[in-house]
Amino acid sequence: MLGIIPGSMTAPGFIVKGKGETASLNSASHGAGRKMSRTAAMRSITQTILKEELDKHNVKLMGGGLDEAPQAYKDIGVVMQYQKQLVDIAGKFYPKIVKMDSGSSRPWKDKKGVAGE
Repeated sequence: MLGIIPGSMTAPGFIVKGKGETASLNSASHGAGRKMSRTAAMRSITQTILKEELDKHNVKLMGGGLDEAPQAYKDIGVVMQYQKQLVDIAGKFYPKIVKMDSGSSRPWKDKKGVAGE
């Protein structure tokens, strides 16, 4: 089955074809995965750092908070190395325009910023 394994705002994404590995429940990674929590990212990544990274990769950001910055995600190249027994890479693409949540609303948190029930 065909699938997509995305990287980050600036890292490539991969079009993949699953190999049907039953030991992994016929599944593979669904993305690069976070290396930093949302809170840690918002505390350690500035708008300047994000803008410099986006400019370096010629990516236009149309929405998205610091919690989704590329620095908050694992290296997609390393992640894909772990997928070799699970998928064949059919294609690779690089983001140029990114539209994400603006980060202004966090429905999983209550008004005090604490995780809800």
